[in-house]
Amino acid sequence: MDIILIPGLWLDASSWNDVIPALERAGHRVHALTMPGLGEPATATSDVGIADWVDAAVAAVDEVDGDVVVVGHSGGGNVAWGVADARPDRVSRVIFVDTVPPPPGNGISEFPIVDGVVPFPGWDFFEDEDVHDLDEATRARTAPLTSSVPARVPTDGIALTDPARYRVPVTLLMGDLDQATFEGLIDQWGAFGEEYRAIEDAEVIRIGSAHWPQFTVPDRLGELLTAAISR
Repeated sequence: MDIILIPGLWLDASSWNDVIPALERAGHRVHALTMPGLGEPATATSDVGIADWVDAAVAAVDEVDGDVVVVGHSGGGNVAWGVADARPDRVSRVIFVDTVPPPPGNGISEFPIVDGVVPFPGWDFFEDEDVHDLDEATRARTAPLTSSVPARVPTDGIALTDPARYRVPVTLLMGDLDQATFEGLIDQWGAFGEEYRAIEDAEVIRIGSAHWPQFTVPDRLGELLTAAISR
């Protein structure tokens, strides 16, 4: 199977490096992406939005033959769902890593803009529930791997128009939420709950991590991805 790996905000293809070996051992062909405009100045990225990230991921799907599995971490989940909307007949499963399918028109989140781009705000910016398993060594190792993202990308609303996306099987690998806990919460999230409930085949698996399992528990994440792909 061809696997498209989409990183979250500020990360490039190398953020998947510790996860890829497990996928390759299972015989999969892995395509880890670096999204357009990452690390570039505002003069080159002012027109880059979430649609451009979706287009780049769709192009990666179109470059291979047969079905693909699309994996999106964090904000990359919005991109992955955009791919499912654009190519529902090519995507055999979407796997969300500690994020959920966005409803139409929804953005990722808001972060401070500096010099026309969104720089990585530092690990201390995030709530403890997102970073509690990132020890000091991991923080020091991974922070230099981050780059700015185009200013529009985090807040652009995603265009989703094809209800065929709901027929694509979905796996949510959630940091600290199991299926029962997630099901008890999602209906409180307004349109997010409606989008999730419209999916015909969705499962929720607890990782047992905070928000960046590719850095803290890559072997566990690789095993869970491999298991989801095989279903």
